[in-house]
Amino acid sequence: MRADTDRERPPLRSLWTDRLGTVGIRSLQILAILALAAVAVLGMIQLKLVVIPVLIAIVIAAAAAPVIGWLRRFMPPILAAWVTLLSGIVIFGGVITLIVFAVRGQWDDLSSSALKGIDQLYDYLLNGPLPIDQKQIEDARDAVIDFVTSAQFGSGALAGVSAAANIITGALLVFVILFFFLKDGDTIWEFFLRPFDGERLERGRRIGHTAVRVLGGYVRGTAIIAFVDAFFIGLGLVILQVPLALPLAVIVFVASFVPLVGATVASGLAALVALVGTENGPVVALIVIAIAIGVNQLEGNFLQPVVMAQSLKLHPLVILVALTAGTIVAGIIGAVLAVPIAAVSWAIIKVWKSPQAAPMVVQRNPRRKKKPLPRPAD
Repeated sequence: MRADTDRERPPLRSLWTDRLGTVGIRSLQILAILALAAVAVLGMIQLKLVVIPVLIAIVIAAAAAPVIGWLRRFMPPILAAWVTLLSGIVIFGGVITLIVFAVRGQWDDLSSSALKGIDQLYDYLLNGPLPIDQKQIEDARDAVIDFVTSAQFGSGALAGVSAAANIITGALLVFVILFFFLKDGDTIWEFFLRPFDGERLERGRRIGHTAVRVLGGYVRGTAIIAFVDAFFIGLGLVILQVPLALPLAVIVFVASFVPLVGATVASGLAALVALVGTENGPVVALIVIAIAIGVNQLEGNFLQPVVMAQSLKLHPLVILVALTAGTIVAGIIGAVLAVPIAAVSWAIIKVWKSPQAAPMVVQRNPRRKKKPLPRPAD
């Protein structure tokens, strides 16, 4: 009887080799990969003061790769890195200076217009169709005043001071790391490839070339689209005589680096300034919104397919998920970096086992001697 029971009981190995066992093993592997990814993300969050400057430096270095390659034809790598870095700082500093002078010259007009707009909003809330009485408005105002004068607001201000110190530290790290990436980026990647040879070495070179191409193309393409958005929206603001047209155009440019929502939010801010900063506020605000919609259509139907076709081949749903995840993990910086990281990851997956998909010819490792070809028999 016992022998018959042993025959009917399947062996332990078959429990892991049948269909359900294979699914279980794959599930355990997926859970292990997800756990490893979660640990890596948590570690990067703890070290975000270092990780974020490194990622920003990589993005900027990839965007400046064509400039560095061109300058190295005429000068040493260290001089080319300094020229590129200092030129970027001068251009960025000039833009900031223009913004400061524009804000200083129009701030008084904007503040007075804002006060008038607040008074109009107050009158609308009291006399409009909404069921709001004066006591409710005063209670809301008192709540805001109590919050500003509370200890919670003071702790938030101290947190803001700490955040400002972190921003300064991060900016210095970006400057130093970016210099070394511009000067020795290819050498650094070769250092990481030293333990590999053969097909693994070729794969590492494909990944490096693909990452630089896709990341740099994405940043340059996004900058072109952001410039077009900022130019046309800023031109419309100037024609409509909206205050702070130049700073608002710069805000549109910067916000356009956040896909899907950045330019829309910045255009809403411009419409709000037009609402409180001009005489015919509602009409001008509607015109600003119409200009933003027209520019958005131009971007989606013409610029995106032409400029970003080779750099960002991701479905909008993937972009939205990556954008949301990046915002949750790292805030605004995560929203800016999530989509290019997703695009680079997808491009690396496509060239992982396919040398034909690599856009650049992979060169042989110069550190390895080539074997001589056999002579043909006479």
